[in-house]
Amino acid sequence: MSRVRNLRVRPDLLYVASGWSTLVTDVRGRITGTDPQGFFARNTRVLSTERITIDGREPVPFSTATVQGHAQLSYAELGDGARLPSRAAYLLVERFVGAGLRTRLTVLSYADERLDLRMRVQIAADFADTGEAESGRRVQSGPVDARWDSADQELRLTYRCDGLDRAVAIRARADAPIRYADGEFVVDVALPPRERSRVEFAVEPVFDGERLAAPPPSFTEPGDTAAAARSRLDREFTRLTSTNFDVTAAWRCAQEDLAGLPLGEPAGPTAPIAGLPIYQEIFGRDTMTASWQALLAGPTMLADSLRLNAQHLGRRVDDWRDEEPGKPLHEARQGPVSALNIDPLAHYYGDWSTAPDFLVFLGQYYAWTADLETVRELLPAARRTLAWIDRYGDPDHDGFLEYHCRSRGGVKNQGWKDSDDAIVDEHGQLVPNPIATSELQAYWYAALRHAAVTFAAAGHPAFGLGLARRAAALRRRFHRAFWMPDRGCYAMALGPDKRHIRSVNSNDGHLLATGIVPSRIAPLVADRLLAPDMFSGWGIRTLSAAHPAYNPFSYHRGSVWPVEAGTIGIGLARYGCWEHLHRLAEGTFAASALFAEHRLPEVLSGLPRDDVHPHPGVYPNSCSPQAWSASAIFALVQALLALRPAAPLRTILIDPHLPEWLPDLKLEGVQVGGRTIDLTFRRRRGGRTSVHTRGDRVAVIRRPTLQAISTRRHRS
Repeated sequence: MSRVRNLRVRPDLLYVASGWSTLVTDVRGRITGTDPQGFFARNTRVLSTERITIDGREPVPFSTATVQGHAQLSYAELGDGARLPSRAAYLLVERFVGAGLRTRLTVLSYADERLDLRMRVQIAADFADTGEAESGRRVQSGPVDARWDSADQELRLTYRCDGLDRAVAIRARADAPIRYADGEFVVDVALPPRERSRVEFAVEPVFDGERLAAPPPSFTEPGDTAAAARSRLDREFTRLTSTNFDVTAAWRCAQEDLAGLPLGEPAGPTAPIAGLPIYQEIFGRDTMTASWQALLAGPTMLADSLRLNAQHLGRRVDDWRDEEPGKPLHEARQGPVSALNIDPLAHYYGDWSTAPDFLVFLGQYYAWTADLETVRELLPAARRTLAWIDRYGDPDHDGFLEYHCRSRGGVKNQGWKDSDDAIVDEHGQLVPNPIATSELQAYWYAALRHAAVTFAAAGHPAFGLGLARRAAALRRRFHRAFWMPDRGCYAMALGPDKRHIRSVNSNDGHLLATGIVPSRIAPLVADRLLAPDMFSGWGIRTLSAAHPAYNPFSYHRGSVWPVEAGTIGIGLARYGCWEHLHRLAEGTFAASALFAEHRLPEVLSGLPRDDVHPHPGVYPNSCSPQAWSASAIFALVQALLALRPAAPLRTILIDPHLPEWLPDLKLEGVQVGGRTIDLTFRRRRGGRTSVHTRGDRVAVIRRPTLQAISTRRHRS
């Protein structure tokens, strides 16, 4: 493991979030008026400046920390060495994030005489969109009117922008008289020795006439929907312990991150956002992928994510939003830029992978829970999704899904790699649409197989059998069309001319995860993924380092995504490629150990793991925390155990292969079919892993996957 520790993403900022709200401060806990700092509600900055001075000087914070995920506490010193004796008076800044924001400022005196102080708090709001604050570029603006109601001690800042009805109400309470003038609250504090004086502000956004309440001033009881979801996940999640500290710490951090990211939407309260600070929104495939990878931790998050996605299927043909009937939502934002229709992201459907993902993850949910009631509830959405794929997913009817973008403000690439420059040919040239990427076909294959099971289980066996036959035909068709024997891997995509896009990339790991790869070919695919140009030592690059378009700090042209480690790990375990899996898992856990709290960011750079690069750095605009980077930890542990649930049979199938660096692993509270079980694994001398079970009536059977058995047979 590397000796680098406490690497931080966006090291000059702190983030506190709850549901649709985020507080962004500097590392001292201040809102200085600098982008992207502020308090954001529904992707809108309703507090852009909060500058505190006491007797004309800014307090100097000396310790700041996040508390319980939804709150922040800072301590600051007031002494200036002249008028006040050093360490005589302090300021506590407590912030509590919910739908609104509550800030408490408490002055504490340890002086031996009365202190007479004047506190000023400068307040401003600019109603910038999250994206505008992130980039520092405004594409919409308007004046902000201020109105002070001295009777109610309330300041209302109203945004004057045609097409928007947005304001923020700031209620002020203080132990001493408080007044407002020229953009500042002013409080004169007379503080006896060893006493305290408090000022409190409740920042409550008002959108379209709806006032969003500030949470109570409590570090333990935030009291909103997102907080209730956090509590439920905290209680549900499986606990992991190991003598390997980094694995234990990475699991604990991943668990805390996922428990802290629920959006709190009524249709699916525990469904997580994609990541902070950019993707605090409904994000279809990211929400479901994170919830699927985290099934070993618990099933509630996936059930809620499926329900949330089912509620947002397309209803009409709308080119601006890339919407069609039955097409799942890609993302939904509530910021001013989207509300004004400057971009289509208020409800945007520009993604081809969410549709097969919905069907795959519904099948996975059933395998873990045997919850037929929920499956039947979601079956109409599954039918609509299947209908969309059949009608719109394959426009030229060649048997493969190929995406295209109709919206002038939409996303060009609509597979898993969705940046505009992600799909390049072997010469580094951008590939025009329509494009049939390899992983889309693999997820379509898995979708047909899983849908076959769920429809059959729900009482439609003939329909399910038809889907299974279509899956088998697609598997044969795919290998013939995409395999490149001279490169030992599959084509990245078929271009609009149906020719191979011959760029070596990480998509093949997704193919292994779905089972679309023939067993005789799987070792070749695994070898290519772990070759030096693809495996950085920290993870698998999205694009080969030998490619002309390789850029280690790009989004999808050579960077390393932790989420892929989780999915690819599942694929390597499926085919019994244990040596490859152990290298990938070790690299991922070693990467997590580089970062503060073992928190994997959204994207690592693709720089190699060597003496010249003690740590790889990150993609410059990485989110952290990121839901599916957290979930990758759970997926990798599941892969090392080759754990496959069969909840309808009250059975768990396992084929554990712990590496030398992970001699033991204990999972407490694994949920399968409504039952819980504890599993303890130990690596014995000679490399075999033993298992001990305790708990409800669940059969635990050691058995390799069928693909692993077949791969072993072909190797011999």
